[in-house]
Amino acid sequence: MTPFPSALPRARTPDPMDAPPLRWGVLGTGWIAGRFAAALRASTRQQVYAVGSRSLPSATTFAETVGAERAYGSYEDLVADDTVDVVYVATPHNHHHPHARLALEAGRHVVVEKPMGVNAAEARDLTDVAAERGLFLMEALWTFFLPKFDVIRLLVEDGVIGTPHSVVADIGEYFAADHRIMRADLAGGPMNDLMTYPAALATWVLGSPSEVAAVATVAPEHLSPSSVDGQVAAVLLTHTGGVASLTASVLGDLPTTASVVGSEATLLLDRYFYRPGGFIVRGHDGSALRYDEEGADHAALFWQAAEAARRIAAGETTTPLRTPADTITTLETMDAIRAAAQRSSTTMSSA
Repeated sequence: MTPFPSALPRARTPDPMDAPPLRWGVLGTGWIAGRFAAALRASTRQQVYAVGSRSLPSATTFAETVGAERAYGSYEDLVADDTVDVVYVATPHNHHHPHARLALEAGRHVVVEKPMGVNAAEARDLTDVAAERGLFLMEALWTFFLPKFDVIRLLVEDGVIGTPHSVVADIGEYFAADHRIMRADLAGGPMNDLMTYPAALATWVLGSPSEVAAVATVAPEHLSPSSVDGQVAAVLLTHTGGVASLTASVLGDLPTTASVVGSEATLLLDRYFYRPGGFIVRGHDGSALRYDEEGADHAALFWQAAEAARRIAAGETTTPLRTPADTITTLETMDAIRAAAQRSSTTMSSA
């Protein structure tokens, strides 16, 4: 038994300003691309160097906004630029795989927004292509690069919570009918945008599940004429008896908290558990410690870029903070959740 600590460990996250500056090509000009570029400019020495879009006017406007030197009116032109060190793929979910593959085949290191693909097969394909070419590949699941999560990582590694045996996590937000998440043609619904976070937490802590059960309800027609799922709930069971209960919804706000329960202590992560913020670690004897950090929200996207830059500059092709194998495990779990939920989905009433 590991004694309950008198203080929390310090995060080992290096200063992002110390990461070697690379020239980043941003593939896509949407909401997340803008926040990623702003975070790099504000908190690192990374250079938002080039932008690629489906049209030159769109790329030019975005480049002017984020201070990029080059704008390209096609994704092919962006990845063909030999002066680009690494490509950040920020297109819609169902385009992550083809666009990341495009960049890898052009010889570029790649950081691709989560999820890396819409299924595990796509992530395995990208992993194989990157390995064949000796290129860096990373899923931009920013959660695992935050200082908060390094403190949690240490608490787990040092045995403070003991043997993890359960995870409870939910995430939910209301989206209007005109949001891309309500469009089936853009791989909308709660799985890719939202369930990635609870599923990644559960598989990180407990490992790959041996059994998965899930239910889903289809969003009302007035919110999603293309009938994406509105909410999904899943229960996972591992070979060692670990259990996870996960929920994601695009129909309204959920607590968006998470708990990790171990044989010695429990981690209670505050609202928006996947962002910068706080948590409590509470021993089963009642001892407790609290961690807090500034809630920078998406301005904290720079942590993942700094990690990628360090690894690329060192000639490495992965990061231990979120390996391609980790990504594949999470996507295999999400594939199983989808399959189970499709067998039990119910259409919600619009009333």
